[in-house]
Amino acid sequence: MTQFTDLGLAKPLLKALADEGYTTPTPIQAQAIPGVMAGRDLLGIAQTGTGKTAAFALPILHRLAENRKPAPQKSARVLVLSPTRELATQIGESFKAYGRHMGLSVAVVFGGVKYGAQMKALAPGIDVLVATPGRLIDHIQEKTISLHGVETFVLDEADQMLDMGFIVPIRRLVKFLPKQRQNLFFSATMPSEIEKLTTEILNPNPLKVSVTPSATTVERINQRVLFVEQQRKRALLAELFDDAGFKRVIVFTRTKRGADRVARGLEQVGVEAASIHGDKSQGQRERALADFKAGKVRALVATDIAARGIDIDAVSHVVQYELPNVPEAYVHRIGRTARAGADGSAVAFCADDERNLLKDIEKVTRQRIPSFDRRNDKQLGAAIAAMPEVAGKPDREDTRGQAQPHRGQHQQKRNRNHAAPKPGHRHEGAPARSGGGERSAQAKPAGGGFKGPSRGRSTGAARGGGGGGGGRREGVWSNH
Repeated sequence: MTQFTDLGLAKPLLKALADEGYTTPTPIQAQAIPGVMAGRDLLGIAQTGTGKTAAFALPILHRLAENRKPAPQKSARVLVLSPTRELATQIGESFKAYGRHMGLSVAVVFGGVKYGAQMKALAPGIDVLVATPGRLIDHIQEKTISLHGVETFVLDEADQMLDMGFIVPIRRLVKFLPKQRQNLFFSATMPSEIEKLTTEILNPNPLKVSVTPSATTVERINQRVLFVEQQRKRALLAELFDDAGFKRVIVFTRTKRGADRVARGLEQVGVEAASIHGDKSQGQRERALADFKAGKVRALVATDIAARGIDIDAVSHVVQYELPNVPEAYVHRIGRTARAGADGSAVAFCADDERNLLKDIEKVTRQRIPSFDRRNDKQLGAAIAAMPEVAGKPDREDTRGQAQPHRGQHQQKRNRNHAAPKPGHRHEGAPARSGGGERSAQAKPAGGGFKGPSRGRSTGAARGGGGGGGGRREGVWSNH
């Protein structure tokens, strides 16, 4: 059996691996490390939880150790692009752990704090920079960083980059990279758009490593589907947590609002829970993850932003409260359990209107998931009747995939900007009423009045990592 000591890694790396208790590489590590150490480009097809971060971090650090030189000012020797803040942080922590005896600098730029700390960390030059695409483009535009010094470029979780709309920013970033560089490209699945991207980024004849067929699920995960009415999912979830074996559970929902409602519902039945999604601040997300890791909460309720960004050992179960619209996301969700050689279980709830989503998942994963019918269950009916209402607004109806009216079939809408003013209505620019008190109902514009776009804001998908919140406040994590 291959050992890390057989791969020719630098002694400081072997010492760091021994500190971590790692002796035997995973299949992707054993196949990828020698080729990357030799300077070859790499195309890696690997599911989450297979150890691919070490598969690129170790040989990159080895090459940096062999060629010790200062990083160029306001540039980096290694650039790793990651789709989410959580995943970027974990990649940065891995580089820091493996390179602890090498004296290298590592910085992670992501959403959550102000620009000043980022600029300060980037100014002297960084050996390893891990970044989300939108924020990196911001720094390039502000001339606080240049990519001219990048020797190795890593694109991690490429298919999730596609799902989150980052392919155009990635193509834009690649234009700033030097032509002579090593490229490492990782993806759990290989849709046609991602396959096209590989031909644009990778040099000819890259080393190809595939440790599992595309979009298959980890064999150690015990999977099951429970058919249940939408309105009884909450009672079924509470019933699952009556099992003491549900010790550390990630629950996935489709929407941010849904995640908050499910977390509140669990709290109402005595299950400690926290939610994590794109509308949470970086501090809130970090506290929720820390509490989950420490065992202060049994349930972490998350949207798909966290499907690949959470790397926590000993997750006993993954519950899919709602099936994902993208079938590949099912694979990434259940990949949060059965990590580091452990076993795990995955439970998916399926309402009648989600049957087609289940068919798509089984088609993509090439398996028939064992199912159990809990519809018309009297016990669930009695339980949901006894439960109090969950505070907060209900989810908006998910209309994705439904037929939309054709042009001309929509109900005609009044133009609020040019409507005739009501009696007592003050035109924009007219002097405000005196008297200081609240305006009367008649004084308010119909429909709340027109509100233009806020200045200085940008959309999350185009500006920041990790979905929502990007482009508002961005952060940096550094050990420079």
